[in-house]
Amino acid sequence: MSRYRRFWVPGGTYFFTINLQERRSDLLVRHIDALREAVRRTRQERPFRIDGWVVLPDHMHCVITLPEGDADFSNRIKAIKIRFVRAIPATERRRRSRIARGERGIWQRRFWEHAIRSDLDFSRHLDYVHFNPVKHGHVSRVRDWPYSTFHRAVAADLYPVDWADVRIDEMPVGERD
Repeated sequence: MSRYRRFWVPGGTYFFTINLQERRSDLLVRHIDALREAVRRTRQERPFRIDGWVVLPDHMHCVITLPEGDADFSNRIKAIKIRFVRAIPATERRRRSRIARGERGIWQRRFWEHAIRSDLDFSRHLDYVHFNPVKHGHVSRVRDWPYSTFHRAVAADLYPVDWADVRIDEMPVGERD
């Protein structure tokens, strides 16, 4: 069995990438209400602050901060994944290994996390989260993607509404006006 090294920081801020098993799926945006409910219920049970979040058709990125003294991000991600899976119909293809374990074939088993280490690190990851729909070609302007905390950040005067309205090859990721 593989051994994964996780950097546990009680009360820490983390960036995550969470992927669907089927990378060409649109499952997350097609069932966005089920995903939102899974996140909402998990936050009620295991509180955390959402600093930034974007949902794309086949994966999502988020930056969250855990409560002081709490480093258990893994069970929060697990709870969100489980709640989402239970809320949607079982129509996905499953590999034999998944069938043998009684698992659905929705999520990749692992996720990627990064502990945020500085204000600059935080800013760069938040920019990455919000720019991701443009990077993947879903929209040409950040503000046009509906499944993002970018709109909340604009309302809080953290970003101008026209942030990153440049060609993708001109965008210096991590910088803002």
